[in-house]
Amino acid sequence: MDERYTRTALLLGEEGTGRLKTLCVAVVGLGAVGGFAAEMSARAGVGTLRLIDFDRFEASNLNRQLLATTQTLGQLKTEAAAERIAAIAPGCRTEIRTLFFSKETADAALTPRPDAVIDAIDSLEAKADLIEECARRNIPVFSSMGAALKTDADALRTGDLFRSEVCPLAKKLRNLLKQRGVSAPVFCVYSVQPPAKNALGEPEAAGARRPPGSLATLPALFGIRLAHEVIMRAAENRL
Repeated sequence: MDERYTRTALLLGEEGTGRLKTLCVAVVGLGAVGGFAAEMSARAGVGTLRLIDFDRFEASNLNRQLLATTQTLGQLKTEAAAERIAAIAPGCRTEIRTLFFSKETADAALTPRPDAVIDAIDSLEAKADLIEECARRNIPVFSSMGAALKTDADALRTGDLFRSEVCPLAKKLRNLLKQRGVSAPVFCVYSVQPPAKNALGEPEAAGARRPPGSLATLPALFGIRLAHEVIMRAAENRL
C-alpha cells in the first residue's frame, strides 16, 4: 500500500481504503468550502476528483480559501486545485471542468456519472440546479449551506436539508426545490447561528453592497465535514 494512506488504512481497513481508491467525487465550487472538501478528499485517498468551477482567484479570497495564495492569484480555481492535489496525492486522478454549473452545463459537469457530489456553490439558483440534476440522475449530493456571517463553531449541524433550521439559505433553497418537485433527502451542513451583520456596514455609494463577511475557520469546517461524510459512507460501503 502507498505509504501516504497507511494511517487511513489503520483506521478504515484495507477494504475501506480500497473503496476510496475506486471512488469518483465531483466537487462543485472550489472556494472557501469546496477547497477544503477537495483537499481532504485527496488526502483520504479518493481515487478521482472532478473539479468544477468557473472562477479565478483574487486577493479577497486570501483570508479564507485554502487554494488561494499569492502564487495562485489570477489562476483558474480548477487548475490551481489540480496542481495542489497532484503535489499532495499524485495517484489521485483529477478531471477539470471549468464551467459555471447550470441546467445547460449539467451534462458536461456530471458525465460520466460520479459516485458522489459535494455542493459548495454560492449561487442559490445554481445550487438548486445541481441538487435537482443530482436527484434526477440518482447521484448522492452533499450540500453546504451558508458559512458566511458565522462565528460560532459550536452551532454547526448536519442532517436533511428539508429538516434544517435557522439558516436563511437553506430555507430559500428548500422552497425553491419544493417548487421544482424535488423532495428527496439531501445531506447538508448548516449553522443554527443567526447570520451576523457586516461590522463595516454598507458603502456610501448608492446601490452598492458589500459581500458577506467570512472567516477562514467556519467555511473550512463546513468543507471538512462534507468531505468526512462522503469518505465515511464510501469506506463503509454506504454510497
